[in-house]
Amino acid sequence: MKNVLVKDPENIKLGIIGMTEGNGHPYSWSAIFNGYNQKLMTEECPFAGIPVYLNKEPKDTLRITGANVTHVYCDNRSDAEKVSKCSLVPNVVDKPEDFIGKVDAVIIATDIGSEHVRRARPFVEAGLPIFIDKPLCDNRKDLEIFRKWIIEEKKPILSSSGMRYAKEFKPYHLSTKELGALRFVSMPMAKKWETYGIHALESLYPIVGPGFETIQNLGTTPERNIVHMTHKRGIDIVIACVKDMQFGPLSLVGNAGNVSLVSGDTFYAFKAQLQAFVDFLRSGKYPFPFSETDELMRLVIGGVESKNSHHKVIDLKEYDK
Repeated sequence: MKNVLVKDPENIKLGIIGMTEGNGHPYSWSAIFNGYNQKLMTEECPFAGIPVYLNKEPKDTLRITGANVTHVYCDNRSDAEKVSKCSLVPNVVDKPEDFIGKVDAVIIATDIGSEHVRRARPFVEAGLPIFIDKPLCDNRKDLEIFRKWIIEEKKPILSSSGMRYAKEFKPYHLSTKELGALRFVSMPMAKKWETYGIHALESLYPIVGPGFETIQNLGTTPERNIVHMTHKRGIDIVIACVKDMQFGPLSLVGNAGNVSLVSGDTFYAFKAQLQAFVDFLRSGKYPFPFSETDELMRLVIGGVESKNSHHKVIDLKEYDK
C-alpha cells in the first residue's frame, strides 16, 4: 500500500475540469463515476451522442466503484451547472484552485494541448495526482515542462486517448503475427490534427510500438492534414485528419495478410481509460510508461511543425537534442 496516491483508495474524491469546443467529457466521464439523471441527460446534454451511449449501458455495470466526481469546474459556470445536474456532481466551484483540499485527484477533461500546462500547474504544485485528456501538449516548450514534472520531479500525471483502450483493437496489441511483417498502417480521423490526431496515433501505437523515425504533414489547409510517418520496423503509417470527415477503420497491412478494424464502443474505451487512472491512484503504478506518451507527443508536435514549415520531413531524433 506504500505507493497509494490517495488517502482512502476505496473512497476517492475527484474534481473534473472542462469544457472545450466539441468536447463533452465532463458529462460522460462524471456519469461513469456517479451515475446520471437519465431524463436531464437526454434532454439537456448539448452533446447528443453522450446520452445515446450512456443509455445503452446496464445501470448495474455503468459505474466505476470506489470513486466519485465530487467537484466540477468549467470555464463557463453555466456549463458546470448543467454537468452538475446531469451527472450528479454535488459541488460547482468558481475557480479550479477551489478543488485543492477537497479532492484527492483531478481530471483535466479538456483537449487543447496548449492549455494543459496552465491548467495542471496549480495541482502539480499542490501535489495532487492528475489525469489529463489527450493530447498532453502540442508544442516543444510544454513537453519539456511535463518531462520535468513527470521524469525529474516524479509528479503523478497520466494522460492518454481513450482509443488506447478500444476493445476492438486489443487482440492486435498482443500479436499481429498472422499478418506477417507489418508494412503499412492507416487510419482516417476527424476534426483537427492538434486535438484528434492523437486518437489515431494512440490507436496504432500499442500495435506498432515505439520507434517512429520521421513525420511529414502534407496537408494543404488547416482543415486537411495528411500525415506520413516512418517506423524503424519498416512500416509506413498514414493518418488523414480532415475536419468534416468521420473517423474510419484502422487498417493493418502486412506481407502475409491484412485486417481492417472498426471501433464502435465509445463507452467501453472511456470506462477502461478512467479505470486505469483509478488503478494508478490505488497502486502508484503507471499503466504504461511515460516514454510512450512522450513519443506520442513528439508525433503530435512534429505534425504541427511539419505543416508550419512547408511540409518539411521532421526527424524525430531532433526532439532528443
